[in-house]
Amino acid sequence: MGIEQVFEEWCIYAQKKELKEREADLARLEANSKLKIVAVTGIRRSGKSSLLHLLYQRLKKEDKPVGYIHIEDSRIRNEKNVLDEILKWFGDSGYLLLDEITYANDWEGWLARNHEMLKGKLHLIVSSSRGKLITPIKPLRGRMLPFELYPLSFNEFLKFSSIPVEKTTAGIGKVERALNDYLKYGGFPEVVLEENKTEKINLLNSYFKDILGLDVAEVSGENVTTVELFGKYIIDAPYFSASQCLKFFKSVGYKIGKQSILYLEKFSQEAYLFHFVPIFSYTIKDRSQYPRKAYIGDTGFMYAISGRTDLGRLFENSVFIELKRRLPKNQEINYWKNKAGREADFVIREGLKAKQIIQVVYGIEENKTKEREIQGLVECAKENNLKEGLIINKDISKIETVEGIKIRYVSLWEWLLETK
Repeated sequence: MGIEQVFEEWCIYAQKKELKEREADLARLEANSKLKIVAVTGIRRSGKSSLLHLLYQRLKKEDKPVGYIHIEDSRIRNEKNVLDEILKWFGDSGYLLLDEITYANDWEGWLARNHEMLKGKLHLIVSSSRGKLITPIKPLRGRMLPFELYPLSFNEFLKFSSIPVEKTTAGIGKVERALNDYLKYGGFPEVVLEENKTEKINLLNSYFKDILGLDVAEVSGENVTTVELFGKYIIDAPYFSASQCLKFFKSVGYKIGKQSILYLEKFSQEAYLFHFVPIFSYTIKDRSQYPRKAYIGDTGFMYAISGRTDLGRLFENSVFIELKRRLPKNQEINYWKNKAGREADFVIREGLKAKQIIQVVYGIEENKTKEREIQGLVECAKENNLKEGLIINKDISKIETVEGIKIRYVSLWEWLLETK
């Protein structure tokens, strides 16, 4: 089979694939590609390829010249000049969708050259499961526009599951039960569409191993067994510090250096498998020395890998991923903690200024829990000159004022379905 035939096969595949719509703005991706290289990144199996297929089908309907190639295809990924071969086959104008481009030789140099020479004619939309795509070499900086794709939002999950949102008692009951499934099995599209619960777990386990092997071990050069142990440690640990992780490895008889652990943190975050959130502080020293809060790229991994369903952590994790979807690029997520041990789960900041405070708690009925969550929010608000905050919880929706701070309570399912 000739290389051009492989390219043709992928275009036919993209055209025929039957897919469910995502919330992504395809028209915006198309428009942005006329000015910059659009870089679609996100955790493996989150639907990046399907997004490119949907865009391919849209452009085809509009009768625009478009090509789609999956570079990870074993028949072409080792071809030294595969990107030049694609350009010879496709031509120098139209929309070229290159999936998993980081597997190609000299992909950064190729993108920089062709974006410069064919600007306004060739519109490049590329993807990768590796965050390196959006932190490229100098010639590409300023020429790429990142688009991060996450597993299905709860709204997408309900649509994929054909569950309507009805504000009746029975309708709310259906949504709440769906939320439990969403938290337990996560939002990977293929997992959501799989009806057999055992198969859901099998899929999640295979995804976890693939991400650790292909996107962490392969990139870091660490042994796969070591990387898998690191992954299981993070799933069990709400906070992460390299020193504590090092102690854990030593306690189970593994020889590993602190620098290697820091690399695993870096590469697992670049693979979107884990996210590490620093403390809110005005000093670099605090941000580097305090433990980071650890979040999983998809909530389904907790149950699939550890067998546990810690609803408190799953609630908080789902809020974190939704914040990552919603927040503009100039806003960052931190957690806050004072010397007395009071804590706020999320502080949204812009530069060094706090913009919003969010607490997340599964059940807030117990007086001790309620006092802890409220005091953490109130003290954080006062320290950062904010007048209000949000508590996301299981089922309470109300507004109250405590010590001059307005607190809005909202159930998790309602917050997840709020308009972005």
